[in-house]
Amino acid sequence: MQRKHQFITAVVLLALLAAGCTPKISQPADDPVAAIVAATVAAIPTYTPYPTHTPYPTPTPIVLSGLFCEYGFCVGHPTDVALYDVSAARDQLNPSTYGQGMLAAYRKDLFMLIVWQLNSGSTDPQFMLDLVMDDDLDSRSGSLDVDLLGDLTLFSVPITTAATPVLPFGRAAAWNCGERAFGWKVYTPQTDMAPDLLRESLKRFTCGE
Repeated sequence: MQRKHQFITAVVLLALLAAGCTPKISQPADDPVAAIVAATVAAIPTYTPYPTHTPYPTPTPIVLSGLFCEYGFCVGHPTDVALYDVSAARDQLNPSTYGQGMLAAYRKDLFMLIVWQLNSGSTDPQFMLDLVMDDDLDSRSGSLDVDLLGDLTLFSVPITTAATPVLPFGRAAAWNCGERAFGWKVYTPQTDMAPDLLRESLKRFTCGE
């Protein structure tokens, strides 16, 4: 569990700093998670939050028309952000592979994380929710939803996070595809953004199985 905290916290640090730093994958066993997160939050530039009222009757749909295809799967993402290989950024000798890996993307109103690993024959991907969420940063803020999205049985849950005050809401999700289990997480400035982001991201998801 401590290794998971170090793993996810390092990803948040890398993405939110957005400064091209590449710390080594190994970390001290007593890594001060709270101090790292506090330093990360302090480094985030401030910006004007989205207005709470809009002249339109419904929110503008969020379209993730970008498409990332590598490591034997494809997934949608916003066109103005790039998913990068966190494992390779942390240790160039150990990049992501077909069997396991991690991708992240960041802009001032979005933090997205995708992880995957071999599911070892398990038909229940919910363990990926525990992997993608950080117990020190993220909390479930609603009940677990189970949906059928194309051929995917999708488990997802709304979350709140203390990772950064400008992106306090989000959602975590998990699903199986072939011999792999996938986990997905997003931080957003508004509560209603995350479900649309999840649906748009997975509309064109494929894993080559």
